[in-house]
Amino acid sequence: MLLLMLAGVASVVSAQPVCSQRKVRTGKVFASEPLAKGDQLFHAYNTTHVLRNFCKSNVVLYLGKKVFLSKDNFESSLPPLIIPKSMEVGVASVTSAFFASGTILLLVVNKNVYSYNYLTDKWSKAIGVSSPVSHVSGDTCCFNNQFCVELSNSLFAYFRGGQLPWTNIYFSDNGGFSFQYLVSEKLGRFNGTLGGIFYFHSMSQVGILEVKQDLGMFHYLEHPLNNSAGIPFQYKEYLDVIIKTGHRGFLVLWGQLSLLVSPNAGQIMDTVQLWKGQRRLTSDISSTGISIHSVASNTYELALLTKDNQLYYGSQGYLGTSVIQLSKMSLQIEDTSISFTDTGMLEILIMVADPQFPLFDFKKCIVNVQAVLMNPKFEMEQCNVELLESNMVNQMFTIDMNSKLDLSALMIPRPGKTPIPLVMVSNPHSLGFEAHITEFGNTFDGNYKYKLEIELQQQHHWGIADTNFTASIKRNAISSVTVDIADKTIACVDLKPLSTLISVGCDQTKKILVQNKISACSMGILNPVELQGNYTYIIEKEAYDPINHNARAQNDLLVYYQYKELGCPRLVYYDKPWKPVVEVWKNGILEEIMNAEYVITEINGIVTYSYSLTAATANCRSQPQNWSTFQTEVASIDQASIWNRENYVSCHEDNKNNPLLWPEVEYQILGGRTDNRVIFGQRNGIYTFLLSVVDPYYSYCSLDTMFSVYVYGALPMAMFPPVLTIMLLVMTTLLSIWLVYVIPKELNTERGQRFKNFCSVMFQSCLGICNSPELQGFRPRWLRPRRVRDESENTPSM
Repeated sequence: MLLLMLAGVASVVSAQPVCSQRKVRTGKVFASEPLAKGDQLFHAYNTTHVLRNFCKSNVVLYLGKKVFLSKDNFESSLPPLIIPKSMEVGVASVTSAFFASGTILLLVVNKNVYSYNYLTDKWSKAIGVSSPVSHVSGDTCCFNNQFCVELSNSLFAYFRGGQLPWTNIYFSDNGGFSFQYLVSEKLGRFNGTLGGIFYFHSMSQVGILEVKQDLGMFHYLEHPLNNSAGIPFQYKEYLDVIIKTGHRGFLVLWGQLSLLVSPNAGQIMDTVQLWKGQRRLTSDISSTGISIHSVASNTYELALLTKDNQLYYGSQGYLGTSVIQLSKMSLQIEDTSISFTDTGMLEILIMVADPQFPLFDFKKCIVNVQAVLMNPKFEMEQCNVELLESNMVNQMFTIDMNSKLDLSALMIPRPGKTPIPLVMVSNPHSLGFEAHITEFGNTFDGNYKYKLEIELQQQHHWGIADTNFTASIKRNAISSVTVDIADKTIACVDLKPLSTLISVGCDQTKKILVQNKISACSMGILNPVELQGNYTYIIEKEAYDPINHNARAQNDLLVYYQYKELGCPRLVYYDKPWKPVVEVWKNGILEEIMNAEYVITEINGIVTYSYSLTAATANCRSQPQNWSTFQTEVASIDQASIWNRENYVSCHEDNKNNPLLWPEVEYQILGGRTDNRVIFGQRNGIYTFLLSVVDPYYSYCSLDTMFSVYVYGALPMAMFPPVLTIMLLVMTTLLSIWLVYVIPKELNTERGQRFKNFCSVMFQSCLGICNSPELQGFRPRWLRPRRVRDESENTPSM
């Protein structure tokens, strides 16, 4: 994309100034307090630089002979920045600065890293940096989410010019409060000097600038670029590296005599073209002998201020970077710096000392580039596009695994023009796209409108790119998407490209739930009112194992039912193989029924359930994982973190290190390619499960949910095994039938007669003993025969 944002000639502009100066002088009506005690910071180089906090646009750092930090875009007089004596920095020379997340400014002062909280005015020294460093590097992300916070907190500290691979490199993952020594075998292949190390989040890479024999070259540490390097370029002086905002992969490398740019994180380095009107003067502005004093850049633009007061302005695009000479200024150059306050708005900032007060004033000159170029003397060609807009600007979208995203943009060309739209992604290894343009009606004046439709998907799922080109699907990434006009003319200053950030990673709006169409409450088994009132239930000691303990339970377990999190339990018959139906919801809308692999565990330790498949019947080719694989003795560990997508290994792939040795072991993974189900034992009651998705190819999120089940229909356990009871009944029946047949037959034999006589004698003997006088007195009264009196005895005498 060729963007020529400015054109002009010095002879034209000199006759008409590009801006008017105004002086900022505030806070001096009352007596000023003396400066705080400490060492005044100063920039270590004889150039000036304005560093803006792009997440908080009014917070600006000025690096020159003195250092100033403004929280209102230099709209007030300021004292120079002073580091306290307690820091013991000695010579307070600043070689690098970076706005970290929050309200933290990181400064490399006298080869040490210090953090300054400009909100509380507190200084501290970074922990872990034990050797001299000269620079800190990072890439700021301004969106308010956890993903962006992690990106902004990733920093490097290093010594520029150190000998590779022995020079110490430090990294931080907490925004610069502490650093750790970077130990990597990947650094062993470098033998030049270190020009810098950077997080190129736009390509999910760590990039190292190696310098050898006056040539610089970027190398990358992550697949798929770890075996390749960028194109070499001239490196004859130390170059500062600016990672431009927007995560589009644009870099600016500059020194006093050199200026280079890159549209793809250093893979291709390009020179900056110099134009005059509609004519290109040279393809490399550095060849004109300029000496750069200050550089300004934002997402799309670039500006230079040279030591001979020349001001250049241009734009940086995927198809090239061009600048034009905007004006010959008349400035006190050593105290002057430039920066962008907005698209097309360039601010020239001049530090002014006041002999009567310790506070410094600032002269400001705002250049409105679009207004300058409207002068017909510049002979600028009209912009060939009237409108380029979309609702995707300044947003961040997320594409999870197996997901797609549709974006669109509206373009209205100038009548008679046919501009060429351009769609680019900064990380094609992770993000693929298809774009189509269609006619989309007409404007009121009869001009055509065009709609550009873009379909985005993870590059791995397009199936178009070579596998060596595609990044690892298991690794999340980010990429920017930019829509611009390839042949946009120089006058299109205010028609900035459309850009948005795409996170190829976890979609935080996605969650899973277990379907609950038939519950124990809807069937009248449980009462939802009772469940909400501190409902408790008992788990028998025979039915559970204490969590994270090897011993068996000694007592029954009393459990409080968490109705707010679980709702009414799902109703399941005890002897019917069952599998939960898992729903995937996104932004409160049901998206699909999940078919990924997942595992469940009963959080109270109930063990009276099993699985319908074994390793053999699940067609495993290696030994499957199970919960015993992840047993731990730590009682407070989070159950969701034990078995997850990070440590899951599928048994359906060959694994020489874990062959299938026990094919009859339970297969405890549900979902996916098998129809494995849960079988509940002969126990009625509530089960509370934690469900965790372990499929590494379903989502970048750690998806889990809790749900409850009420198992019913199980009869009480029998005292004897059913088989033994049936056998005894059958044997008893057969014996009875045999006796009915045998006894009458045996009684008719001689042996049977003797047995009957014996039984008769025994009966008579027992009867005689029972009727003996000796036993009559001992019989209970109620057993004695009752004598009925003669009624005449009861008749009263006359």
